[in-house]
Amino acid sequence: MTGTFVPPTRFAVPGRIEVSERAAAQWQRAVVVDVRRENAAGTVSSFRLKVPHWHGHLPGQHLMLRLTAQDGYVAQRHYSIASPPRDAGPGGGEIELTLDHVPGGEVSGHLHTVARVGDVVEVRGPLSGFFAWPGDRPALLLGAGSGVVPLMSMLRHWREAARPVPLRLLVSARTQEDLIYPDEYGDETTVVLTRTEGRLSAEHLAPLLGAGQPPGGWEAYICGSNGFAEHASRLLVTGGQPVDRIRIERFG
Repeated sequence: MTGTFVPPTRFAVPGRIEVSERAAAQWQRAVVVDVRRENAAGTVSSFRLKVPHWHGHLPGQHLMLRLTAQDGYVAQRHYSIASPPRDAGPGGGEIELTLDHVPGGEVSGHLHTVARVGDVVEVRGPLSGFFAWPGDRPALLLGAGSGVVPLMSMLRHWREAARPVPLRLLVSARTQEDLIYPDEYGDETTVVLTRTEGRLSAEHLAPLLGAGQPPGGWEAYICGSNGFAEHASRLLVTGGQPVDRIRIERFG
């Protein structure tokens, strides 16, 4: 493997491809209808939002969330959508965002420490077609930390659709306490705890590549930090996954 390999990628920050310019341009008021913790460490929570004019999304898409203070100060961030793309009715739809409590983070800090059920925020989206998974092709998903969030949207959609195609998820976390969605993983998921097991390795991927892949091969989706994205993509390519069938979102 040479040092010149650069996998196709998009960053989980402003500037990604927008699926619908009309939807992306329109800010909507969204009401917080539920808040729940998503890991034992208490550092990650999901926020369920009721969006009156939400028209649906694809697994893997994200949105922009905006907070406006009483003095007019505005803070906004991009967040992946964790919920599956259920049909929206005349009254709109509900979506979930899962956020790390980032130390010093304006938006995540407010949502984790101040926001309550009934509060109103603003959202626009869905955004990004690059990382979206339509659900009609075998998917190999690799995520680390909060990078598992858009992959969970894919996993939930796959289950609701009665598992129409092969799907496998490999999720990496430092410890069991850090693991997001610990109660939602099944036989399709391999959890790698890096503090005790080390990093995601070729051995973890070997049973899923080569003769272990489904007919026609995988569409691979990777989401995580810069370091994880580079490491995981190189493992896939070394294992024979075609470069043009790897999609990457990264943060940090």
